[in-house]
Amino acid sequence: MRLGIGSYTYGWAVGVPGSEPETPLTPDGLIQRAARLGVRVVQVCDNLPLDKLGEVALASLANQAQREQVCIEVGTRGIAPQHLRTHLQLARRLGSPILRTVIDAAQHRPATHEVVRLLSEVLPEFEQSGVTLALENHDRFTARELADIIMALGSQQVGICLDTVNSFGAREGPEVVADTLAPFTVNLHVKDFTVRRVDHQMGFVVEGRPAGQGRLDVPWLLRKLSAAGRDPNAILELWTPPEEALGDTIAKERRWAEESVTYLRTLIPE
Repeated sequence: MRLGIGSYTYGWAVGVPGSEPETPLTPDGLIQRAARLGVRVVQVCDNLPLDKLGEVALASLANQAQREQVCIEVGTRGIAPQHLRTHLQLARRLGSPILRTVIDAAQHRPATHEVVRLLSEVLPEFEQSGVTLALENHDRFTARELADIIMALGSQQVGICLDTVNSFGAREGPEVVADTLAPFTVNLHVKDFTVRRVDHQMGFVVEGRPAGQGRLDVPWLLRKLSAAGRDPNAILELWTPPEEALGDTIAKERRWAEESVTYLRTLIPE
């Protein structure tokens, strides 16, 4: 297991709709941050799409990663076959061992049988290339549904990118997700959180916290994966609550990343 950061470690610095910084964080800037933090994996996902880069920028990014001895993991969103083929080629070009994707796209929310059908169409190409397709547990599908998809596909080149918070959207916490999906996990998103009651007492809010400062039992999670025989790269992600000013939010996000890496280094030395 190697520790890494990703474009969702710095979601505010990359930019979210309606809150774009004047100088957004770029893929090469993300690699620079990884080098400063002393981590050797960078996952570039759909909020910083690599398929929008030109040939020169891609070549420069690959060279920078090689100089800094940083492994790039390619991420995207959606499972349309041609879209996956495009990103599979990017993964091969950049030496990414996985292609992480979220099943749902803006205009496409397939049922489980359609997910299996679409992925079966492209899976032989992943098997031939040696790149593993990592399906992230996201809001809509339960862990059991995702496990059933993986088992229906029946390939070593498809697995789960296990996120520790997303499945709250499917009414499932980290224990259910890890119990069900640990045997299929090929990539890990470490995202700590807290659950607090709102001021008027009628409801709860799930918010991000720096790793090790929330309610996620990270040592337990790593033991769970190890017991299942899994040793995925662990990518730090953050849900940083915003401050009034975007600049203050970005500064807090950066502090949280530094605090999180310091903590996770006590558990993940590499």
